[in-house]
Amino acid sequence: MASEEPPQSGSSGSEKEDDFGYGLIQDRRRGETTKAKSFLYNSLFTFNHKCQVMLKIALDTSPYAKLLLDAMNNSGCTVFKDRHFSCEDCDGCVSGGFDSSTSQIVLCQNNIRHQSHMNRVVTHELIHAFDHCRAHVDWFNNIKHLACSEIRAANLSGDCSLLSEMTRFKFGLKQHHQTCVRDRAVRSILAVRKVNKERAEKAVDEVFDACFSDHEPFGRVPHSKQDAKYAYRDFQNRHRYYTNV
Repeated sequence: MASEEPPQSGSSGSEKEDDFGYGLIQDRRRGETTKAKSFLYNSLFTFNHKCQVMLKIALDTSPYAKLLLDAMNNSGCTVFKDRHFSCEDCDGCVSGGFDSSTSQIVLCQNNIRHQSHMNRVVTHELIHAFDHCRAHVDWFNNIKHLACSEIRAANLSGDCSLLSEMTRFKFGLKQHHQTCVRDRAVRSILAVRKVNKERAEKAVDEVFDACFSDHEPFGRVPHSKQDAKYAYRDFQNRHRYYTNV
């Protein structure tokens, strides 16, 4: 979403109200009611059906998603596929979002084309859901809270893995991972808030060190699927240990 310029002096009218990114999701635009989906819409060979199939595969097989689901369950926030995930059409190149008002993860069925992309989006949005579960996140009024969760999501979801960056033809050496995380966090804020780039960068910079170092519930940065498997194993063992203490 392009940053909004302040109104010119002497001009009439006020700034447009921030829609918090809802305008990017067709069925969640403010002032519009969600239409019931027809049988044909949800049938075979549609974006929605493909999205539902890929979502199930992600939840059943991705160690990132399985760890996050277990962590949320242990925190008292059990996730149900039919209640907490929704495949919907979105604008632009947005892939998904977390709607804190309904505790739902939106998956952009018209923009997610392959399984690895679905796995990353599900993980990214589950991290937001985990943050929403464990902390009092003020998504709408405190941009630092939003920045922190975006930093964590970019850092822990695989968004900035070496393979992901290679597919974007982005290469770097020293601290490339940190640079990628910072850049993606800023872009995510700009997509859902009507703020300029300077304000988004300031919010990210002010919380970056603390939020970049927060690896919960993984206990580490899972740079690959294998790393995530090890993290999931350690998480399960850690939970069993505390259960038996």
